Amino acid sequence: MLQAVHTSIHPTTGIQGLHDIDLHVPKVVVSVCAPEQSPEWAAWLYEIGFIPGETVVVLTRGMPGSDPLVVRVGDSTFALRRAEAACVNVADSLSGAFKAAA
Repeated sequence: MLQAVHTSIHPTTGIQGLHDIDLHVPKVVVSVCAPEQSPEWAAWLYEIGFIPGETVVVLTRGMPGSDPLVVRVGDSTFALRRAEAACVNVADSLSGAFKAAA
């Protein structure tokens, strides 16, 4: 069963967290920002392919609570916890948000 998600898009930049995007909608990674309590997440996410400019898609969400998310980045597929996915900022590839952040 698919679950509806209410996306939160920054009104001026069009950037949103990976955890908030709709299923099967390709986005482009803009940046990765790790939480203060887990700074190593930024390096880990970068190492597995969440680099600026890379295409990313959320394929499905776990039930209940939408955790974990199954995410395809480039040619690889990973399961990420919502907290990890929230570290990845994405934008539409056609929007100026990605170009401005690059």
